[in-house]
Amino acid sequence: MKKRFAAVLPVLLALALLAGCFQPSLPEPVTEGTTGLLDPNGDPVPIWDDVDRAALSPDKYYKDERGRVRYADENVRLYTGVDISVFQGDVDFEAVKNDGVDFVMLRCGYRGYGEKGSLNEDAKFVENYRAATEAGLKVGVYFFSQAVSAKEAREEADFVLDMIKDLPIDYPVAYDWEHIDYDSARTDDLDNETVTACAAAFCDEVLRAGYEPIIYFNRSLGYFSYDLSVLSGAHFWIAEYTEAPAFIYNYKLWQYTREGEVAGIEGVVDLNVSVSDFSGEHALG
Repeated sequence: MKKRFAAVLPVLLALALLAGCFQPSLPEPVTEGTTGLLDPNGDPVPIWDDVDRAALSPDKYYKDERGRVRYADENVRLYTGVDISVFQGDVDFEAVKNDGVDFVMLRCGYRGYGEKGSLNEDAKFVENYRAATEAGLKVGVYFFSQAVSAKEAREEADFVLDMIKDLPIDYPVAYDWEHIDYDSARTDDLDNETVTACAAAFCDEVLRAGYEPIIYFNRSLGYFSYDLSVLSGAHFWIAEYTEAPAFIYNYKLWQYTREGEVAGIEGVVDLNVSVSDFSGEHALG
């Protein structure tokens, strides 16, 4: 993950179009050791000077009486969101909206992690999109990737773009690539350069189509599988189930729990906050 690779260098030119939007201030370091910053697990954090640091201070986050994340600065507004797929079943999006949720990230599709790796639309996407927008929620989408090459990642992006070409999208288009820990998968032996190249290829296609790309990852994947210096033009969506994110690089979305409770959704659901409503940032307005 520490090496740059020529195959994705053209992507930098396209992704650089977004870079001017990200000018955060620097937070305090997470931990400082003799070899530089350390992850809270004690692992040295890769330092990329050309990747923006997190704009918000971890010590200003707090949770209200319902466990919803807030920020102790009247000049900073956080937007509450959920991510939804077929696994949430039938969702009452009117009730979701009335429970203080501002946006939803809808799974639009996925690639199977078996050998064939087929592309599939989420069975509830069309229904969820219609109901969410009718309820007045802002909508972004995510695709669960199991790409093993940049070519496959571009295929995934084209698959997503074909699904949303006639749909207004407010929030970003997310690339969600994950290691499969609970089963064997076609991605098990993928090296870090390829993992990064796949994300870069997907984001390049999304950006070319006029949408905001965002990459979803947990702190370990973000630090130790991706070369963020190659991906610094895309937004980051960090999954970190802690009181405050320790991730030191700039993120737009933070998924802070898998056990949220929201009216209109049966069972628990992922809760997120966004540091932007993307008004004026989205290429399509």
